[in-house]
Amino acid sequence: MISKTFSNFIFLIAAVIGLAFFTALTASAADIRAPAPDFTLKSKSGENMRLEEQQGNVVIINFWASWCAPCREELPHFEAMQQEYEDLGFTVLAVNVDEYPEKANTLLNDIPVSFPVLFDEDDKVSKLYDVRAMPTTVIVDRDGNHRLTHYGYKTGDEAKYRKAIKTLLRE
Repeated sequence: MISKTFSNFIFLIAAVIGLAFFTALTASAADIRAPAPDFTLKSKSGENMRLEEQQGNVVIINFWASWCAPCREELPHFEAMQQEYEDLGFTVLAVNVDEYPEKANTLLNDIPVSFPVLFDEDDKVSKLYDVRAMPTTVIVDRDGNHRLTHYGYKTGDEAKYRKAIKTLLRE
């Protein structure tokens, strides 16, 4: 029979490990300043888009899926940011990871966006950016450097993105 003290100790260790894992999945990375991996993906409009073509802009790359409830909540915030900062040299690239683009297009009928929607059907770009949670948001500066990664979404995260965007637009 295991003593109650030992059981409590095991529970405490498991809780600490679980909290550390959850924090790692949802926390923002530090200021990275490494070149963002370049990629080319087909857009909703049928054209290929390349990240390198966005050099000179601050870019949010948002990895999302139609089945992801937090992604649905987050997309309108990105649309508002696109509208607010587009003239200052900012854009959102929404990278959908659904296996079938039709699912994304169905969702976008309910949540229209003006920024480019790209399709990563084979997960190559998702792997390149170490996407571990839905959604995953990456911010790239005007020089093409990967500056921030954020895993997950909860209400209020958009304020963090706005702060980072404003800072990078001033650089």
